[in-house]
Amino acid sequence: MQLRIDALDGHVAKPLAQLYVITSDEHLLALEAADKIRRAARAQGYSERDVLTVERSFKWGELLAANQELSLFGDKKLIELRIPTGKPGKDGGAALQSYAKNLSPDNLTLITLPKLDWATQKAAWVASLQQAAVYIDIPNVERAQLPAWISQRLAAQGQSAERASIDFIAERVEGNLLAAHQEIQKLGLLHAAGKLTYEQVQDAVLNVARYDVFKLSEAMLAGDPARLVRMLEGLKGEGEALPLVLWAVSEEIRTLLKLKAGMAQGRPLGALLKEYRIWGPRERLMEPALRRISLPVLEAALQQAAQVDKMIKGLRAKGYAGDAWDAMLQLGLKIAKG
Repeated sequence: MQLRIDALDGHVAKPLAQLYVITSDEHLLALEAADKIRRAARAQGYSERDVLTVERSFKWGELLAANQELSLFGDKKLIELRIPTGKPGKDGGAALQSYAKNLSPDNLTLITLPKLDWATQKAAWVASLQQAAVYIDIPNVERAQLPAWISQRLAAQGQSAERASIDFIAERVEGNLLAAHQEIQKLGLLHAAGKLTYEQVQDAVLNVARYDVFKLSEAMLAGDPARLVRMLEGLKGEGEALPLVLWAVSEEIRTLLKLKAGMAQGRPLGALLKEYRIWGPRERLMEPALRRISLPVLEAALQQAAQVDKMIKGLRAKGYAGDAWDAMLQLGLKIAKG
């Protein structure tokens, strides 16, 4: 059965199932969910614990043996299986299907996985786990959802803050949910329950954002120049490879051009988004971006990207004499402003 993360507290207060699967790229939320299951398992008599991690040398017989092994003291056992890559391979897939069909009544099994890609979600072993397990698929906390998430976490420790303070925290911790959690905890330690002032938040919260080059397109598509500037400065400060940044931006420009061309031929946008495998937050941003950004702007941006590429390679670029990062910024702003 599928279980939403916000329903987990109520679920673990009841007798636990024999098999749980947690899949997420939000390491903090996955860890918190796993901890809730572990605590409930201990409270319900699962006093022993085996932890198995699927690495290159892992033998799937270890999982089957752990399931069949009797406890030394006759206690119930928690078996944790961690698959960091989300790719168990052919042998692992077969083992997981067999395991899901032969659960031991004396054991509780917790399997943790990263967010599974579209192709992996269709695998037979995933279907077997979804049928046999309490399956908890935890979505990412996207940038637009981060202020609400921060407000909820502050409220849980008896604190609140104005929207400007919440936005300040969000800007400093974007892309780093664990750091966001730590900063919120720090505010709880530094200040009493109640409403926090902007000065208190500003003094306490560090700039611990981690910028993802592939999230840069969201700022461009959303038409958010301030976030775009902040992200590019962060990527530069973190030593990100400029060719990778340019590639990500150029690919987004090409995608927008393909969508424009398809729509000009009378094809519906929904079909085009499906064809080019565009989903999630990016999908929601595409339609307003296509309305805002004209075809001439996109064509000029693609030519501009070629000039930035020359600058990165140390060649003379037409119309540019400055730093390649500055040229990259101008390219991103062209798309963000439309």
